[in-house]
Amino acid sequence: MTERRASRPVDLDALVTGIRERQRASVSRAITLMESSRAEHRALARELLSRLEPGGAVRVGISGVPGVGKSTFIEELGTRLTAAGHRVGVLAVDPSSVRTGGSVLGDKTRMARLAHDPHAYIRPSPAAGTLGGVARATTQAMAVLEAAGHDVVLVETVGVGQSEITVAGMVDTFLFLTLARTGDQLQGIKKGILEIADVIAVNKADDGGGADRRGEARAAARELAGALRLVRGRGEWVAPVVTCSGLTGDGVDEVWQQVVAHRDHLGPEGLARKRAGQQLDFTWSLVRDELAERLRRSPGVAAIRDDVRRQVLAGEINAPVAADLILEAYDAG
Repeated sequence: MTERRASRPVDLDALVTGIRERQRASVSRAITLMESSRAEHRALARELLSRLEPGGAVRVGISGVPGVGKSTFIEELGTRLTAAGHRVGVLAVDPSSVRTGGSVLGDKTRMARLAHDPHAYIRPSPAAGTLGGVARATTQAMAVLEAAGHDVVLVETVGVGQSEITVAGMVDTFLFLTLARTGDQLQGIKKGILEIADVIAVNKADDGGGADRRGEARAAARELAGALRLVRGRGEWVAPVVTCSGLTGDGVDEVWQQVVAHRDHLGPEGLARKRAGQQLDFTWSLVRDELAERLRRSPGVAAIRDDVRRQVLAGEINAPVAADLILEAYDAG
């Protein structure tokens, strides 16, 4: 779908003007261009980025276990931020959606109120189906949103595990949402989430169905706070653990205050160093992504691909030998 939408001739001058004038259609088309894997579109995307003014939006990654209520929380937070005068962009990245056929419009339907807010922009995106594609498309999409005047960009990671680490490496602050009574505290430590989270919020801290969710959320917050002291070294930022309810709005403002506090902790120099390091990591991500594309398009590799596949499946050669054959065919081309 991305390739088909991006196949129309691209007028970069009109696109740049439209982005600067905050035209939603231009922003959407630019991000579609960023998501395309076609070589000519990738070249156009690089040129487009070079013509956009760099922005300084607050970049926040948001992740959490399935059922934690990310969309409800993001809609409540985003609505409060736009009411306070901010322009909010939401990018939902899901590396698995290309493989599983996930709903491309899911987040817009779950965030109907925010989707109709003139000061907000929501972009659900399959993001090329790979973590390399996520890094490239999402980082470039953030630049487009900033150039279009969005001063807060929220990046929701729909996948789990490595995708969370990928998103954490492209934002200023990483917010992890969890629930009480699920054992996510210990599981979070196993997955290393507590090591990368800058702010942790126990969501659904409200009274529902006769349950004392507030009390359970506070107990979970205390347990998580204790765990954090074990995984963070002295002198490091220790992620605050707060409770909130995306449904009622209770505690959502405090969560944002902790995001701002983390940004203040970094300070201008710390933030500049962090973003510079992210740019270096992004550089190598782009190199790996481009090499993978060149390998895929190589005539030499195409000539032996089916034969190598047959030999591996038949057990005639092992993976290292197969890899060497593919690389030799690429180098020869």
